[in-house]
Amino acid sequence: MSREIPLYTLEGVRDAETSTHPFTTEDGLGLSMLRFCRKPCRDVVVIIHGLTTSSDMFIQPEHVNLVSHLLDEGFTDVWTLDFRMSNRHPYNLQPSDWSMDDCALYDHPAAIAKIRQEAGEDVNLHVICHCLGAMSFTMALFGGTVTGIRSCIANSVALTPHVPTWSRIKGTIFPFIIERIFQQPYVSPRWSEDPRLTIGKVLSRLVSLFHRECDVPACHMLSLMWGTGWPALYHHDNLDEITHRRGGDLYGPVGLNYHKHVLRMLGQGHRTVRMKPDDPRYADLPDDYIAGAEAVATPCLFMTGDDNRVFTDSNIHCHRALEEVAPGRHQLAIFPGYGHQDVFMGKRVHEDIFPRLVAFLREQRDATTPPTAVASR
Repeated sequence: MSREIPLYTLEGVRDAETSTHPFTTEDGLGLSMLRFCRKPCRDVVVIIHGLTTSSDMFIQPEHVNLVSHLLDEGFTDVWTLDFRMSNRHPYNLQPSDWSMDDCALYDHPAAIAKIRQEAGEDVNLHVICHCLGAMSFTMALFGGTVTGIRSCIANSVALTPHVPTWSRIKGTIFPFIIERIFQQPYVSPRWSEDPRLTIGKVLSRLVSLFHRECDVPACHMLSLMWGTGWPALYHHDNLDEITHRRGGDLYGPVGLNYHKHVLRMLGQGHRTVRMKPDDPRYADLPDDYIAGAEAVATPCLFMTGDDNRVFTDSNIHCHRALEEVAPGRHQLAIFPGYGHQDVFMGKRVHEDIFPRLVAFLREQRDATTPPTAVASR
């Protein structure tokens, strides 16, 4: 297949020194971060992708991307984390029982420690996170495995997941069909590109029969994998057509255990709870991550598109819940005409979305009384 944009390209970020920083988690995974630095600064921004995506969603060359925008706006040291959910690593291709708990317990603390080691122990860390990267990072933040965060921007979902009814039905039956009936260890948006006739290729063709909104099979598969809609992840009009066509590169294959964790949360009152409450490996994590939210002093901006077809109004619920226990500490931003993914990957995001994020970062950077990471509980 001929690519219009090279796979894993760094060409989207100019005039910055780019370096790769590998690190290891306590459970033995090798992960990595990209650092884009114009000059060292006291306020460092860390950006975290969602499930099946990677750093690539923040450094796209086909439009003004988030990393470049932050650099231009004076945040001159920006890091992007590729944790175990990233398609830049092979971990989504192997069967596992990992959940968001593993990310909160192992990945995010190790990443934050590595950044402090490289950028300085006294830097102010601001986190921008998306999708299940946002859920798992806020779980780490409110669960106390990550501390000392100056501010956090979480897109689409955080501590109170809500999904469309059809998504919940899919989450109940889809793992059984894929894993038990078709014996597939993962589901892939690129199944249509299999060089021979495979079960995955047949499934992709079947899915495309129900999606007449465009002619990109990867887009159809993504709507099956996440959310409810035609398409589900974004609005076509918000994307550059190149972004739309290269969805198979920007989103990778993945197993379904993270989906199962979300389903468990939905059944527990739409709250972030442990996947395996009796497993001693996760004994240091809270049973309910939002239960001690009042004690966490890090200000958060919860953001979402107003037509989010993946996690609907999850972050509106989260902001409302936290407003009850910590009035005025956190903020909410709802972007008209946007969905789940296009708030970062759309062609006009530098005009419609990013200024609001930069305003929040500057507000927290310039605050005369910075928050303590975790107040005494």
